[in-house]
Amino acid sequence: MDVEWIVGIRRIGAANVELGGRVMNFRQLDLNLLRVLCAIYRTGSVTEAGQQLALSQSATSNALARLRHCFGDALFVRSPSGLHPTRLAQRVAPLVADHLLHLEAALCEGESFEPASAGMHWRLSLSDLGEMMFLPALARELRRSSPGSRLSNEAVDAARVSAALEAREIDLAIGMLQADHQGVLGELLFREHYVALTARDWQPATPAIGRRLERSQLSRAALALAAPTASLLGSVQRVLERLDLGGANCVRLRHYGAVPELVRGTDLVAIVPQMFADAVAARHDLRVWQLPDGTSYDVMMVWHQSVNGDPAQRWLREQVRHLFGQGRIAANEPVDCASLG
Repeated sequence: MDVEWIVGIRRIGAANVELGGRVMNFRQLDLNLLRVLCAIYRTGSVTEAGQQLALSQSATSNALARLRHCFGDALFVRSPSGLHPTRLAQRVAPLVADHLLHLEAALCEGESFEPASAGMHWRLSLSDLGEMMFLPALARELRRSSPGSRLSNEAVDAARVSAALEAREIDLAIGMLQADHQGVLGELLFREHYVALTARDWQPATPAIGRRLERSQLSRAALALAAPTASLLGSVQRVLERLDLGGANCVRLRHYGAVPELVRGTDLVAIVPQMFADAVAARHDLRVWQLPDGTSYDVMMVWHQSVNGDPAQRWLREQVRHLFGQGRIAANEPVDCASLG
């Protein structure tokens, strides 16, 4: 690995570099130590870095001591919020992380993947709703095609998805995502619509035409919102604001699981995604109503560019496309999520 890309480090000869007056033989530096450097930089914790790398705390501490000796710098100092990087670590760690990701991607390009014999541990990030809608079908497909693999929902907060992808804490995320981090790729799976879900015998204050509710009818109803995440809450609130119903909701739930029983026993009108309403309406004897136009949102799949060519990761993404992208608005070419706004 060349070091001329590190600002503030001067090359001396073929293998030696100077860091703050100290000469270091770069070829003698164990690349595994650089992984520890990046993990501590990301997490601000020796313990968490070790957990990400499957190392004991003592092994991670020893690696940090070797890094400090090699670089002739403390690299990290204790602070109330955890380990804080020194100026040298702030310069070096992001660049090392980027080069390690590119190296990993290059090494994975030529590999093949056999799902039937694989023992992968897939880590996804899904919301409460996503877990209900996506996880069962995906788990069934993985049990059929790759029975030796495991599947976990890590449920990373939307604000941390890009960082979690870069740190390889998760393989991909599905949901209402607008990742703007450099190096994150995204693909539109489908466009979803909000609908109203009510008890079977509920009727609006004025007669409805078919199964469609107008803004004037919604304004006279008691609304319920299910929003387990900030992104879902913001999305449904924007829908209500477009309908001039920003202050109309009277019940907010943290989980979608309680919605069917809530509306079945009350006069509440729940504003929910159509895929959820379709899944529970018949089972709980509920009625689904269409809303005025302009109540849709995009469901995205996002992953990090460092695994874009990884055969195992490509296979997983193809399963998601097959299960959730067919018959809906789909784009099979990855796009840089920084352009999604």
